[in-house]
Amino acid sequence: MRQIFTFLILGLVVCSAVQAQVNAVQNLDAVILSDSKLKNYAAGIKIEKLTDSILSKNVTSLTNLLTFNSNIYFKENGFGMVSSPSFRGTTASQTAVVWNGININSQLNGQTDFNTVNTSNYSSIDIRSGGGSVQYGSGSIGGSIHLNNDLNFKSHSETAIKTGYGSFNSKNLGFNTSLGTELWTANLGAAYVASKNDYKYLGTDGFNENGAFNNLNMNLNLGIFVSSKDILKLYHQSYIGERQFSGTLVGPSRSKYEDENFRTMLEWARVEGKFNSKFKVVHLHELFKYFENKDKAIYSLGKVNTLLVNHNFNVRFNETIQFKTILEYSNSKGEGDSFKEPVRNVFSTTALLNHKPNNSISYGVNLRQDFTTGGERPFVFSVDAGFDLFEHYQIQINGSKNYRIPTFNDLYWQPGGNLDLVPESSYQIDLGQNFNYPNFNVKLNGYYINTEDMIQWQPNSTGLWSPINIGEVASYGAEVEVKSHYNVNEHQFNISGHYSYTVSEDLETNKQLIYVPFHKGNLNISYGFKQFTMRYQHMFNGDVSILGNTLSDYDFGNLSVSYLFNLTREINITLDFKLNNLYNTYYENVALRPMPNRNFQIQTTIKF
Repeated sequence: MRQIFTFLILGLVVCSAVQAQVNAVQNLDAVILSDSKLKNYAAGIKIEKLTDSILSKNVTSLTNLLTFNSNIYFKENGFGMVSSPSFRGTTASQTAVVWNGININSQLNGQTDFNTVNTSNYSSIDIRSGGGSVQYGSGSIGGSIHLNNDLNFKSHSETAIKTGYGSFNSKNLGFNTSLGTELWTANLGAAYVASKNDYKYLGTDGFNENGAFNNLNMNLNLGIFVSSKDILKLYHQSYIGERQFSGTLVGPSRSKYEDENFRTMLEWARVEGKFNSKFKVVHLHELFKYFENKDKAIYSLGKVNTLLVNHNFNVRFNETIQFKTILEYSNSKGEGDSFKEPVRNVFSTTALLNHKPNNSISYGVNLRQDFTTGGERPFVFSVDAGFDLFEHYQIQINGSKNYRIPTFNDLYWQPGGNLDLVPESSYQIDLGQNFNYPNFNVKLNGYYINTEDMIQWQPNSTGLWSPINIGEVASYGAEVEVKSHYNVNEHQFNISGHYSYTVSEDLETNKQLIYVPFHKGNLNISYGFKQFTMRYQHMFNGDVSILGNTLSDYDFGNLSVSYLFNLTREINITLDFKLNNLYNTYYENVALRPMPNRNFQIQTTIKF
């Protein structure tokens, strides 16, 4: 934290020194403050943006947010435990999580635990469907989730404090503040969540033992104009968590898991006429400690430190053509009890082209070549196009080759690691239709994904679990996304929903992969009148295959109400009450691990 505050003090000093440049900065034509690839090089890609107004209603975890606001399926080892996504029938390690433009999936297991991401510290979250390895690297096969911290260069001062309490002695506390001028901006956020998590198992005499958890998320983001053309930006995110791993219906647990993630990025952006460039230096730190018995100071440890350097250069030749190059180098060093000290070096070079020959057509061609420790040299590509055929009708199409390299666990875990693994290779195509009207929007998408050399852990002839490259897996299906909003005088009505039909099968056995439902849907309905708002959420999940059996389908609903108290022009208080699992439904999304019964949450938000 001492380094963070040093950066803040330096930033304020620099801002004071360049105060005379305000007029020059205000005349600056373009300042790219977020991941520009999402906007400028994705004409044929389905992207759904979740704004801060949606994030504020789902503050506990990224899992809860996306369960009700996307087509992604999640399996949780009990509430608050490890949460793994299945995006378009792919595995958790085939979904990339991108933090301010940088892929942050673990070097150890190749994925991100979505219950470790608190949504309240981000400006917006984007859901990018389909393959994205050209732009975001290993693991972006099913899709990618983008965590964005936008920097607001205008005179402002805004603060929000959140406190909440709920069933199972659940508590949350959050703080966000943003301030700045035309020359500098800063925002700071912290969120703490804790729960005893001892909910009852419906229909039994048992309850969720050993399920307590707590975590702390902190974000600090700074932006400073050091000249009329140059901006320095600092992004930092910290996570510290502790979870007791709950047992199952047939087996108790006494284990505990402690983990931490620290991410820091320093970026220099320069904008000059048709050209702009970004130079990024990033440090990523991940560490875990696993205690088989929480009452004993004996644990297994694993950690990785990654240093990443990234440079991208963009040129807009004219209003119709732009071109971007990206050079990136990363060095990852691991250390752990189950592997020695693995090292991975990756260098990649990427070229992106976008062309808009007229107002109705835009297309892109993208190439990427990687050079990785171990001799792997994945080459991937993508093409995409968007066609505005009529005023309210658009077609999007994209195709790509994508990849996922083996993780440190896959290669070096002892016992069981396999040094003979090769990267997964995947081809996909996606066709989308968008119907856009002032108060109504519908997106229809169909896709096909073929993955070769998929990495799976399975027991060998001696009974030892080890990863191998298996045959082909095909995932295909259809998605529907609907959004509508109407205002009648002071009455506001909003409806949104998603439905997905997903087939993901092993082409050798012609069987659906485990924990991939054929059907999943959600619905959000809200009604607002003046300072009062009522919301209803519903989620349906179809049957899923598990080893030797099937988990039954389930659906459940949440109901919430809120009221806004305007104390003064500058201060307001929002009181929220939410009833989760309204119908007290028994359901499991991982075998023998029931999810919570009916429960409540109360939250107060003060803004000034």
